[in-house]
Amino acid sequence: MVAANIEVSETPLVLYVLRRADDALILGHRLSEWCGHAPMLEEDMALANMGLDLLGQARELYSYAAKVEGKGNDEDKFAYLRDVRQYRNLLLAEQPNGDFAHTIVRQFFYSSFADPYWRAMTKSSDATLAAIAAKSEKESAYHLRHSSEWVIRLGDGTAESHARTQTAIDDLWSFTGEMFEADDSERSLIEADVAIDPATLRPQWLRTVSGIVGEATLALPNTAWMQKGGRSGRHSEHLGHLLSELQSMQRTFPGASW
Repeated sequence: MVAANIEVSETPLVLYVLRRADDALILGHRLSEWCGHAPMLEEDMALANMGLDLLGQARELYSYAAKVEGKGNDEDKFAYLRDVRQYRNLLLAEQPNGDFAHTIVRQFFYSSFADPYWRAMTKSSDATLAAIAAKSEKESAYHLRHSSEWVIRLGDGTAESHARTQTAIDDLWSFTGEMFEADDSERSLIEADVAIDPATLRPQWLRTVSGIVGEATLALPNTAWMQKGGRSGRHSEHLGHLLSELQSMQRTFPGASW
């Protein structure tokens, strides 16, 4: 027997919380794929710990979404029993790890947004989201510092590490624009001071990214074209493969417990 997909009542608040939870879950899973494969033991532990931080954020957000929705779903059902089109994570988060430079640049782009995002969300009129943000900002600050240091080290390192990091920047740049978009559903929450307008974070994000990339002797692409679709459930082919692994146990043995 294969577990059926759950139904989700996507009110604006539930949808908003699920989008942020999905970002954390999917990116956290990507980082977990490095466990035992990182270039050095210390970095193996660092990537795993960042993945655990993101998993913790996902759990809190999924639990809150379940409480707001009030339909009997919980964090496990949200994580394991939704179809790929029901996930609303950023396309950036689901991109494959690639080489080490690719993973670091993906984390750097995301953390450069997540850090000011969570700091701003500590002022949310929603007390639960503000509390989650206060904890998450401390974690994202470390993620940003760690990935920034690696971007500089790789970019200003050998010819090989420089070339690989520049390739990663070029490949992932088109996925960054989606972070700053908000649809009508989010606009209602922004007007109620529950959410913040992500577009207001773009100048700070660009200053951070430009500064680190410049220090790393690298360059940002000169293009304004951006990929999008993740927030509305339209994903790259990579997410389906990721979910087949992530959900395999729960799908094969529905309701199993340790």
